[in-house]
Amino acid sequence: MPTLSLPIRLNYASLRIPFHGRPERARHGRIHHMPHRTIIRIFMVLVGLCLAGTLISAQTSDTRKPRKFKVPPLSARIEVIVLRDANGKPLENAAVVFHPIEGDHDKGVMELKTNEEGKCVIDVIPIGDTVRMQVIARGFQTSGEDFKVDKEDLKLTVRLRRPGEQFSIYKSHSGTQHTETAPAPEKQATPPATK
Repeated sequence: MPTLSLPIRLNYASLRIPFHGRPERARHGRIHHMPHRTIIRIFMVLVGLCLAGTLISAQTSDTRKPRKFKVPPLSARIEVIVLRDANGKPLENAAVVFHPIEGDHDKGVMELKTNEEGKCVIDVIPIGDTVRMQVIARGFQTSGEDFKVDKEDLKLTVRLRRPGEQFSIYKSHSGTQHTETAPAPEKQATPPATK
């Protein structure tokens, strides 16, 4: 397979690189006749020029505006304690759900579980926000309320009750103002007689 060799005319006196090869080979001026030190020096000079050009272009292209840092708002620490209404004992593993509200829109949901002391703590809600809090536990009525976070440290206590009897219009309830009687069942239409 033939090799390709390019004639290169180098003036070794202008490069000030001493030539340590044989003088008869230096006359041909081919790169494969140059000593290895000379090739390495030339290569290092070319790499240095490429790196310098890259650094200069990187410095000039960094004229874009830096990102503006927006300081996050101060957040409140909200501690919620969930207790049984009947005996005041803490309720473990109750779900405490926070819905931050902006206008009429819900901005998301954050749910926490209470520990064995009936407590859970959240510290990411900004001061000044309105929050809807729901407390959900198996075997208890769901509790919920809206409140405005106006202090840096809030402690809320929620007492959950066992579910009561549901109100039905089909039963008479004593002691209530609602005295409507059960509606009479509708009569079914008799089909017309066929002959």
